[in-house]
Amino acid sequence: MTFAATILTLYPEMFPGPLGVSLAGRALDDGVWSCETVQIRDFAKDKHRTVDDTPAGGGAGMVLKADVLAAAVDYALEMQPDCPVLAMTPRGKPITQRRIRELSAGAGVSILCGRFEGFDERIFEARPVEEVSVGDIVLSGGEPAAIMLLDACIRLLPGVMGAPSSGAEESFEEGLLEYPHYTRPVEWEGRTIPEVLRSGDHAKIAAWRKQRAEDDTRLRRPGLWERYRGARD
Repeated sequence: MTFAATILTLYPEMFPGPLGVSLAGRALDDGVWSCETVQIRDFAKDKHRTVDDTPAGGGAGMVLKADVLAAAVDYALEMQPDCPVLAMTPRGKPITQRRIRELSAGAGVSILCGRFEGFDERIFEARPVEEVSVGDIVLSGGEPAAIMLLDACIRLLPGVMGAPSSGAEESFEEGLLEYPHYTRPVEWEGRTIPEVLRSGDHAKIAAWRKQRAEDDTRLRRPGLWERYRGARD
């Protein structure tokens, strides 16, 4: 089954972009996933193809119009009724690896990319659109965030990564940051690979990796560590 990605955007030329190279690019060529872009401006109703207007109540910038957005979302829902519609916005719920796994296990996803000051809020009241954030940052538009989200999904599709275990032993998969990695040479600028990783004792190596993952998560991401501890209690 092909994972179908539909991107609703004012800049369709941005896709597939980085998703056209490396693992994602090969998977695209092999038909593991598909990429369709939809120009939001095509759903504007006036001769100037207007997609935005000034914010109600005043203020800087422009806001994407609810009627235009709704027509674009309706098109996506008609084309892919079994696929969720996600809107990339800093006001959305932070995306998690768990949600990425859920999405990658489905038929695909439609992604609505914002621009300017964002979306008319009524689109989220009137249509089944999930608001998603990739972090506490503000981008020029939703397209780079959409590329990030799609890359996270595509790499989990069957056959995209070489080793099936590659996706399991990574940051966030077990609620922790991933343990640190090393490779040859054994010594570099006076720094050596930890002895346990050279011991050949797989049980000790597994224990060391688990401990480092826990230690690094506790020190670097206290919030993630607390959620991990809470899930285990």
